[in-house]
Amino acid sequence: MSDGTTRGRISVHPRGFGFLVVEAPTPISAFIAPPDLNPFLDGDVVTARLTSEGNGRFVATELALVSRARAEVFGSVVLRGGKRYLRIDRSVANTDWPLDTTNELAEGTHVVAEVSGDRLVVARVVPEGADLGVERCIARHGLRAVFAETLDRTAEEAATRPIPMERRRDLRSVPTVTIDAASTRDIDDALSAYPADASGALRVLVSIADVDVFVPERSILDREARLRGTSVYLAGRVLPMLPEAISSRAASLVEGEDRPALTAELRIDPEGRITSVDVYESLVRSRARLTYDAVDTFLSESHAEGVPPAVESTLRWLRTAVARLSAVRAARGGVNLAREEAKIELDAGTGEPIAIEARRETPAHRLVERLMVAANEAVAEWLVARGLPGIYRVHDEPSPERVRTLAQLAHNFGIEAGFGPRLSARSLAAFETQIAGARFEPAIRTVLGQTLGPARYTPDPGPHFGLGAPLYLHFTSPIRRYADLVVHRILKRYLEGHRDYEDIRAGLAVLAADCDRSSQNAGKAEAERHRMLVARLYASRLGEQVSGNIIAIKPFGLLVQIAGTGAMGSIAMEALPGGPFRTDLAAQALIGHGQRFAVGDRIQATVAAVHEELGRIDLVPVG
Repeated sequence: MSDGTTRGRISVHPRGFGFLVVEAPTPISAFIAPPDLNPFLDGDVVTARLTSEGNGRFVATELALVSRARAEVFGSVVLRGGKRYLRIDRSVANTDWPLDTTNELAEGTHVVAEVSGDRLVVARVVPEGADLGVERCIARHGLRAVFAETLDRTAEEAATRPIPMERRRDLRSVPTVTIDAASTRDIDDALSAYPADASGALRVLVSIADVDVFVPERSILDREARLRGTSVYLAGRVLPMLPEAISSRAASLVEGEDRPALTAELRIDPEGRITSVDVYESLVRSRARLTYDAVDTFLSESHAEGVPPAVESTLRWLRTAVARLSAVRAARGGVNLAREEAKIELDAGTGEPIAIEARRETPAHRLVERLMVAANEAVAEWLVARGLPGIYRVHDEPSPERVRTLAQLAHNFGIEAGFGPRLSARSLAAFETQIAGARFEPAIRTVLGQTLGPARYTPDPGPHFGLGAPLYLHFTSPIRRYADLVVHRILKRYLEGHRDYEDIRAGLAVLAADCDRSSQNAGKAEAERHRMLVARLYASRLGEQVSGNIIAIKPFGLLVQIAGTGAMGSIAMEALPGGPFRTDLAAQALIGHGQRFAVGDRIQATVAAVHEELGRIDLVPVG
């Protein structure tokens, strides 16, 4: 029967068909046949007529374009009858589109094209030898890959701007260090600490790059930063939120250079309580650009190559501060929500993936993470105490249904959670203690992250459940996150003596939603690029036998996390013995004739095929 016309968003399936996703008032996913899909791109907003086929299934027809979601597409040139078409990435379009170009582009040339109505105009030709996976990922997610020449020029001019010194405390005599990966160029944060006083309290200074000095509000650099929302870290390529003249040079807290900063000074008593917070503009100079590896060695051996003697005392007091903070954090509960994923090692010369291993948190990572979280919490409380607006990072408590699901998943892994109807931050911490060091820890952490769901940006202050924090925001990464830059500007406005924030409050809801979309889109692109590289690596391992844990039941079959690497593979339903299967949602399992496959089960499988463009590894069960 016909159910009238509605509006929704196109989702293209790589096999050539698509779906119309209607979000309100009731979520619906309606099938779109290939011929009806031809004029549209993934993400397009359209109107359509929905027809119900029963059993909750719908078909969408009579599609009409409302708006395009993407400005560029990636593909390769094909020739037909002397005319050039673009074979667009099949996750974006199910057919080839006419290509407008004055160049005699050879068939097979890869290009990025601008979308102009129902035609395409070549924007740039992808150089021979470029990583096509990166280009495909950039276009697929609508990322802004390059800066216009005017923006680069403006950034170069801004980088020479003198540092305003009024209200700015001179901290250049305080031993200050940065701790990052060896490859990091956009250094947001620096750390310093004063020794404990007679009462046992110590002071930690978390100094964050003052990006606002170089990127004034409403400038063309600011508009571009807001459009991007965040830097995107694709393995082998970084798409910075700000031009490199600022992100890697003028604002970056590089060793031996004077840099403007915003400092959060935390007084931490012997019990690990933060008893006072002072926020102020500062001028800092990093004494040492330390790497995680060097700090890990220092923390275990009390000395390390790459850690100058002049900053050893600073590291020791920072370790003391982190030990105190960790004790308090452990008591209040919460969980480490760091993403447990495979770490890909790339060949320095070719950029090709050469190795994969499960990512593990180290003491140096934990030291930096604890201090950044403490600073973010402290600044959030500082703003709320003064009645100031902000963009907060809120993580909602999971619903009772999600709690039941997590308890069942834990049971499938052999863990008895016993959460009760409501999950508390402390019971979550106790659950983390149970899984720590277990063989299946990476797999269950992946399941845990999926169950708890993501945090979100909002102008309304609220708790961050995963961290067990009553208030939280992002303050520590303004070079690569726009939300942090907004928080910096609110802080600086207060420090300058302003008390009227009505103009800022009016736009914060829209701004928070924009930051949320940018963050989610960047996360999807980074995860997809990661999956593509994993698939490329496993292309050389066809036929290899692997072991892993089932982490999800999907309509197509099983999602498996391969042990020891964190890589994901999928097993199609038709490849499973003992079918046909029914899905038991309560048990998170597939039930067949004498066979049962549940989340948490260990499974042996063989690598059967890879699909790099889709970032997919196909497995078949052994035996």
